[in-house]
Amino acid sequence: MPIDESLPFKPVRIAILTISDSRSAAEDRSGDKLEDLLTGAGHILAARAIIRDEADLIVSRLHNWIDDPEVDVVITTGGTGLTGRDVTPEALRRLDGKDIPGFGELFRWLSYQSIGTSTIQSRACAVVARGTYIFALPGSTGAVKDAWEGILSTQLDSRHRPSNFVDLMPRLIE
Repeated sequence: MPIDESLPFKPVRIAILTISDSRSAAEDRSGDKLEDLLTGAGHILAARAIIRDEADLIVSRLHNWIDDPEVDVVITTGGTGLTGRDVTPEALRRLDGKDIPGFGELFRWLSYQSIGTSTIQSRACAVVARGTYIFALPGSTGAVKDAWEGILSTQLDSRHRPSNFVDLMPRLIE
């Protein structure tokens, strides 16, 4: 699973959505971590927001970013647990996109190595909706780090072989 250094790197425009009933911008450590990771990799922070754990708010924000030509990818953090207020996966289902089931499976496998069986409490998931990738991560900095370093850093790198999400972008809305 190498990076082919002979190929050019193509930065991706990524929006970060923190979903929380209690965090403010000053307390958004997971969003900060994600921003540091993606900009450190050479990608572009297209937008960033914090909203409450309410499905209608999440869906509305995601629709806005999906329709924005300056956003290629949205990464959410928070709202993927099992409590009654955790509604991010349900919101993603309302987008009528295509599920990317391997993302959640691989995330939980990677997370298991860090937190053991507690990983089954995560409903991390991903979809592609109208040409935009959306990845829903748990709200912890550890989960953000695991997802970025274990999956997203390579799948959002146009030089990754044998394949990556970036190469598919021009064909997502065929």
